[in-house]
Amino acid sequence: MGDMQKIVVIGAGTMGNGIAHTAAASGFPTTLIDVDQPVLDRAMSTISANLQRGVDKGKMTAGEKQSILGRINATPDMSAVAEADLIVEAIIENLAAKTALFQKLDSLAKSDCILSSNTSSISITKMAAATKRPEKVIGMHFMNPVPVMALVEVIRGIATSDETYRVVEDIAKRMGKTPIEVNDYPGFISNRVLMPMINEAIFALYEGVAAPEAIDSVLKLGMNHPMGPLTLADFIGLDVCLAILRVLEDGFGDPKYRPCPLLVKMVDAGWLGRKSGRGFYKY
Repeated sequence: MGDMQKIVVIGAGTMGNGIAHTAAASGFPTTLIDVDQPVLDRAMSTISANLQRGVDKGKMTAGEKQSILGRINATPDMSAVAEADLIVEAIIENLAAKTALFQKLDSLAKSDCILSSNTSSISITKMAAATKRPEKVIGMHFMNPVPVMALVEVIRGIATSDETYRVVEDIAKRMGKTPIEVNDYPGFISNRVLMPMINEAIFALYEGVAAPEAIDSVLKLGMNHPMGPLTLADFIGLDVCLAILRVLEDGFGDPKYRPCPLLVKMVDAGWLGRKSGRGFYKY
């Protein structure tokens, strides 16, 4: 492969394993790191099962599946980051945790390594400021499920260099994705536009305008959305939706981002959507 950049993905949850899968399938030597060995094992079996579906559908051979899996090194050992050309962080959506990790990566990675974050709403500029290489810090916000969805929001912090952007844009394209350039403001584009729409749908329910199925049907049939906003909120997780709305509300200081009281109450109740068995719908 020679010129193929080495990619390290940190965090083997839903997003991390999807990013590792996509990188390896595109020919990149990929290391997937997670402190939790059972999480790593689960990630590798998920990737293997997803690739097997491709084999079953005749989209790839069993040999191709094996060579993709062979390009992924799953390990709890952080020392692998020393070899990386690009690191993609996909850990918990928490500023303190991400900042601590970026400081650590900054000290372990080689000087020309690019540090990127798959954050859905946290400031790239803040994470970059925790390192000695802010010009080499950037956001790579993939969409779930990563192997299927074409979009990567490539988010430039205030200090991100043109060269860093160009390299990451190129890698995203080589991963079969469509990179879209976005500047670092709360929620970027995806969540800045999506979350107020979801929040407004929850307000419509809260105010008794219509039933959940009716609200979702209007958006599906009238605006051609593949799933309605309440179904989508359940899929994303109501706690995640609430956290992103809080980021928008705090970041802009604008009351238009105020989360609907019904959303707050449901999160308090532990009704988080699909993952907890109950949200706007029962699962």
